[in-house]
Amino acid sequence: MRVSGLFDYTAAFKSAVDQVKDEGRYRVFADLKRVRGQFPKAVRRREDGSEQDVIIWCSNDYLGMGQHPVVLEAMQAELDAVGAGAGGTRNISGTTRSAVDLEAELASWHQKEASLLFTSGYVANEATLTTLQRILPGLIIFSDSLNHASMIAGIRNGGCERHVFLHNDLTHLEELLAAAPADAPKLIAFESVYSMDGDIADLAGTIALAKKYNALTYLDEVHAVGLYGATGAGVAERDGVLDGIDIVECTLGKAIGVMGGYIAADAVIVDAVRSWASGFIFTTSLPPALTAGALASVRHLKTHPELRDAHQERAQTLKDRFAAAGIPVMPSESHIVPVFVGDPVHTKMISDMLLEEFGVYVQPINYPTVPKGTERLRFTPSPNHDDGMMDALVSAMDRLWTHCRIARMPVAA
Repeated sequence: MRVSGLFDYTAAFKSAVDQVKDEGRYRVFADLKRVRGQFPKAVRRREDGSEQDVIIWCSNDYLGMGQHPVVLEAMQAELDAVGAGAGGTRNISGTTRSAVDLEAELASWHQKEASLLFTSGYVANEATLTTLQRILPGLIIFSDSLNHASMIAGIRNGGCERHVFLHNDLTHLEELLAAAPADAPKLIAFESVYSMDGDIADLAGTIALAKKYNALTYLDEVHAVGLYGATGAGVAERDGVLDGIDIVECTLGKAIGVMGGYIAADAVIVDAVRSWASGFIFTTSLPPALTAGALASVRHLKTHPELRDAHQERAQTLKDRFAAAGIPVMPSESHIVPVFVGDPVHTKMISDMLLEEFGVYVQPINYPTVPKGTERLRFTPSPNHDDGMMDALVSAMDRLWTHCRIARMPVAA
């Protein structure tokens, strides 16, 4: 990387990009314009400037709330009333009224005393998990092996002792807990719904171990909030164990349909994180239009369980249709519909062909998001994906599986 004794910065950056390309996992962002009120329809702009109608099949806006009139009207009203920006950090510029009301609503939703907003779910995880290690000297963290990158980053940044337990393996978790000093502070960090495989953690079993070994529980519900439970508060609400979770972390950017993240916990925990977390203290607050939109979305989701019912039905229907066509849909007990390919080049090729030839937008999921050899396509049907859209998708997948000679799964008799 040196030319005439000088470091060649351009060559270093080019080499880093070339490595990703050589491994078949180089990502190209689709230029999409969502059409208001018509989700999951969008318009794609090609590199030559031409346009193509597409159906989005991989959005985390699981219920289409980012397009819902109740959300758009609340955001527009807030924009008209108070303007665009928050003006800075909450410590400097104060707090917008809709943010205060949203935090109260979120705390109530998760049956906690308080909540705290962050600029994203990633920041909420990274900042909170790092900060807990500053507040709790000698903390030992036990982390599920498939936890999100934001949780891993937060745990690593704190520098405390940490142990990774096998995914959803409570026997292994207990072995690690039992081997730790009894008087040391401990925290179990895990997710409810794991977004790449679609499996769900044993919340009750994890809580029981936490109580047995005097550990705090930290639950990431970003792929569950809005989607599970009587009011949509997540899997912990569905399973009746909200009181056993010490800290819940969630996002406003998926089922709620806007942007941001938050934690909910006892007031003293939230106050401590608020007072110590650099990722909160030094970051400009969410714009008031976003907090107003999120507040409207949460209130709507709490009282409309039919959206969750329709969402689950659509997910199961797509799984069944893939299986009937011999498309290798991976086992999933949630709304996530992963289809196994197993090769990064083939995964990207199928994704590209689906988009260009059939107007189907689904991103390839490659390493490092999933382990090498488990590359897949990840579908997230919403209540707005109708039977006609599913017919077109399954037909396209069936043709490409034959064209690309990808292994199929046995079709049940």
